[in-house]
Amino acid sequence: MKKSVLAMAIAATSVAFVGAAQAEVKVGFIGGFTGPIESLTPPIYEGARLAVQQVNEQGGILGGQTLVMPSADTTCSDASAASNAADRMVNTENVTAIVGALCTGATVAAANSAAIPGGVVMVSPASTAPAVTELDDNDLVFRTVPSDAYQGEILAKLMLDKGFDEVAVTYVNNDYGRGLSDAFVEAFEAEGGMVAENVAHEDGRADYRSELGSLSASGAETLVVLAYADGSGQTILRQAYESGMFTQYAGADGMVGSSLIEAVGADVLEGMIATRPGSPELPGTDIFAEAAEEAGFDPTAVFAAQAYDAAFLLALAIEQNGSAEREGLSQALRSVSSAPGEVILPGEWEKAVELIAAGTEINYEGASGTHEFDENGDVPGVVVEMVVEDGAFVSKGLVDL
Repeated sequence: MKKSVLAMAIAATSVAFVGAAQAEVKVGFIGGFTGPIESLTPPIYEGARLAVQQVNEQGGILGGQTLVMPSADTTCSDASAASNAADRMVNTENVTAIVGALCTGATVAAANSAAIPGGVVMVSPASTAPAVTELDDNDLVFRTVPSDAYQGEILAKLMLDKGFDEVAVTYVNNDYGRGLSDAFVEAFEAEGGMVAENVAHEDGRADYRSELGSLSASGAETLVVLAYADGSGQTILRQAYESGMFTQYAGADGMVGSSLIEAVGADVLEGMIATRPGSPELPGTDIFAEAAEEAGFDPTAVFAAQAYDAAFLLALAIEQNGSAEREGLSQALRSVSSAPGEVILPGEWEKAVELIAAGTEINYEGASGTHEFDENGDVPGVVVEMVVEDGAFVSKGLVDL
């Protein structure tokens, strides 16, 4: 009798534990919490967490379960750290999907080492290099940010339109830097510009005076730095200024951060030109901005809106898929992000759940774009001009080709 009671108690406890485990649906976040983009990562993470918060406040996911977001650090620059972060998400946390990574090298490493073998969908809000397009990923790797093949072309057009027809370029020697440099140089020279010198550099060094000497010897007075605000980018700009080598600076999304200005000096960088992916004028843009401000983070922070969209899209896809299983999620992601379908805007979780339950097709139009994924998981996008004015990067609006 005692054994029977004990067996029943154990069985009941086991059921309770299974129920508890099933009460949570996990979408992981992996990003560069330390390393060369550590000052850019917090608002990106907060963007994703805002989507999770809204899902839970509006009844939860899959019949009232709680959506949770475990996180891990890729460091941005260490492929083994990225692989370990992804392995933890896929095989220990047993996440259904992943928001991330942020730096392209981290995304490639995480995808190849853990996510693709584990059948886990990844949506990066920040990996912009063309290398992501080239992954053999079984339709598992997506991104809510446009490729640098487009941003590099836009930066080239912007510089030429402003009268800078001769430049020197230095880029961080990884997938991000190489891809962006290739796109920029090709477009710049095709439109009649002259790249006087193009020099790769390794991230994380204390001294770039040798590279700067070669760049300066080219005779160009404008230096384009394609690197990271918390890494080589700030060291190069500081040493270039100290050496009096250039009169104008330019960069791309990895350089757009307040930490760069704080480290190098507002007076030094006054007038610096940069580009970054932006958000088109859609209803979701203002809705997200208001929600982000209420949540206490800057809605205009680089990649924050893209991270929100990545997390919200994954939640919609899981709901559409009908379970927390990984299988079928990429097809569901394509379904909820594409026309035709009733439009879902940021924050409209309850509405989406009701429509999905009724068998109605939905089409999410987000905070940073419409996200019609192509066959490679890429999206069209828009690019914003940024200029340093009075100690801050200030948006000057969208730039078109």
